[in-house]
Amino acid sequence: MDRKKHWENIYQTKDLTEVSWYQPVPQTSLDLFKQYNIPFQAKIIDIGGGDSFLVDELLKLGYSDITVLDISKEAIAKAQNRLGKEAEKVNWIVSDITDFKPVHKYDFWHDRAAFHFLTEEKDILKYLQIASEGINKNGILTIGTFSETGPTKCSGIEIRQYSEKSLAERFKSNFQLVHSFTIDHKTPFETIQNFIFGVFRK
Repeated sequence: MDRKKHWENIYQTKDLTEVSWYQPVPQTSLDLFKQYNIPFQAKIIDIGGGDSFLVDELLKLGYSDITVLDISKEAIAKAQNRLGKEAEKVNWIVSDITDFKPVHKYDFWHDRAAFHFLTEEKDILKYLQIASEGINKNGILTIGTFSETGPTKCSGIEIRQYSEKSLAERFKSNFQLVHSFTIDHKTPFETIQNFIFGVFRK
């Protein structure tokens, strides 16, 4: 499957409120910034951020060094249009995460619902390598994926479910699990998706 083509089509044909991952306020993610006292000058990257509202909320809070990476040019264009002049404060990267070559090291790596789309071992290993190379020592990595009681597909694509144990196992070479928790996400269609979040420190 051509991942890029698939996601461009999704963002070209659906409004933000018509996708299952839509959150008017990404409260779980925002709570992590607060819980771990992430400084306003920290280098932040949102993997698969697309046109989510996390970047909007971080700008409102005063974060000044934000990168949003997404495979879809259309998703990023939507976010830029929504933000208007504020979009100029953000570093936007159109790339498949498995092709990403970080030129900076980040203090806070955020990924809600991107990692679980990688189902082939070579892609998972590539992600782990890129995350390891792209995060500062003592930096924080947060990963949110569908749990073992969550969906097995999203947007017509197979995903890989994780438990606390399997997520920790994946990242243990370069990261230490600090905290994990599950949370239910209510979609715009009134269905419930169970997520597991892992917070790791390099």
